[in-house]
Amino acid sequence: MELKKLKSGTDIRGVACEGVVGQPIELTNNVIDLIVRAFATWLMKKGFPDQTIVAVGHDCRISGPRIHNAVIAALNKSGMTVYDCGLCTTPAMFMTTVLTGCDAAISITASHHPFNRNGLKFFTRNGGLDGKDISEIISYAENETLYKVSTYGKIKPLAFLDTYAAYLRKMIADSLGVSEEDKPLKDLHLVVDAGNGAGGFYATDVLEPLGADISGSINLEPNGMFPNHIPNPENQYAMECACKATLDAKADLGIIFDTDVDRAGAVGPDGTEINRNRLVALASVLALEDCEGGTIVTDSVTSSGLKTFIEQDLGGHHYRYRRGYKNVIDEAIRLTDEGTVCPLAIETSGHAAFRNNYFLDDGAYLITRIVIKMAQLKKEGKSINDLTATLKEPVDRAEIRLDITEEDFKSLGQSVIADLEKHSGEKDGWHIADDNREGIRVYCDEGDGWFLLRLSVHDPVMPLNIESDSEGGCKKIAQGLAEFFEKIEGVDLTPLTDYLK
Repeated sequence: MELKKLKSGTDIRGVACEGVVGQPIELTNNVIDLIVRAFATWLMKKGFPDQTIVAVGHDCRISGPRIHNAVIAALNKSGMTVYDCGLCTTPAMFMTTVLTGCDAAISITASHHPFNRNGLKFFTRNGGLDGKDISEIISYAENETLYKVSTYGKIKPLAFLDTYAAYLRKMIADSLGVSEEDKPLKDLHLVVDAGNGAGGFYATDVLEPLGADISGSINLEPNGMFPNHIPNPENQYAMECACKATLDAKADLGIIFDTDVDRAGAVGPDGTEINRNRLVALASVLALEDCEGGTIVTDSVTSSGLKTFIEQDLGGHHYRYRRGYKNVIDEAIRLTDEGTVCPLAIETSGHAAFRNNYFLDDGAYLITRIVIKMAQLKKEGKSINDLTATLKEPVDRAEIRLDITEEDFKSLGQSVIADLEKHSGEKDGWHIADDNREGIRVYCDEGDGWFLLRLSVHDPVMPLNIESDSEGGCKKIAQGLAEFFEKIEGVDLTPLTDYLK
């Protein structure tokens, strides 16, 4: 098989075990060996020392132990010293480069994808590798131009998740000005839904030792078959489960993680979802407390109400960028390097990266910041919901995915966006946004809202997001778009037509 098919943005991903008809295993031991040795080669070409130390950990997927062993064996053959972290979260794997002196790290995960898939995510002390780096690694693997050594490396066990839990506990205690023995969270009831992923430790090893009541928490036990729900804060059923658990326990806050804990969502004490725009708003409150007038970098689909909240209510600046959490993080880093103060990069999917946490998207760190704030609010008789009370949420919203039927989908998609921009500039009551950095975003008087049409990076799809401040407003906006699309060929309009029925 062509190894480049396994590239998924900034990760390697593929089918890793049997169990789904028609999906043969792609991440074989041989494939893992080639890719990991290619990563070792990439490290050497970047000037890393011969005795490079690489930490390796995996989430709870059933293919994790097999791939874990194959990764370690490949690094060993490349002369690398391996710190074997066992079960670990993806953000914690990066933190091995901060807290233990590792040169690099590999996290074995496929995030929220189905049980039969898995993947590899690579880090150095500079953060996660980007798409260009992954392409370079794959080229070494495909050509088998691999670094060769005469002496195998060593393997050292490292229970790093325990170290990381202690790091988070200390962060909470220090921020609240007390010792851990004082049980600084003793007045909080916090419910965690780990989705049977790797995040159960946060309840038992971070919150409970600090005195929090974690009764009512669910799905804490790692189970790579994910028997209860998809571990994904964006999944409606998963969020419903977290909301129910929070209400049933009468908790102060509900917490939900994805499989490898690089994303998180939350639930208010009244069962209100703290997700998507509301999560971005809450994270922005925390980020701007210590950075007055800072710039919050988000993806392109955030709401108009969020922009108003960040800029008018919080006094910050809102910078919309492209979809893709790595795009958002990289843009915040670029802006920071140029002198713009960006305390937070966050995508609506729940990837939140704070500048003072190495711009690392870490769900456990985000929740820790929220928990610290909750403990402070509790003393004032306030709720976490009070922080975003003025956020205006859309009344109506829709996402419609339009398939492109032409083979050269990128050219057609770009042409459609260009035509729609011209059309929007000529249509009465339509106003093109002044911060378009992906696709075309237009505010519409008729429909009391906006739409964003963009082109998927990898797939022949044009996602269309619509939001309105009026009931039924999205259909009014969609109707105006349908009139435009009548002249367009090469796009399957069935989803738009079905939405308007």
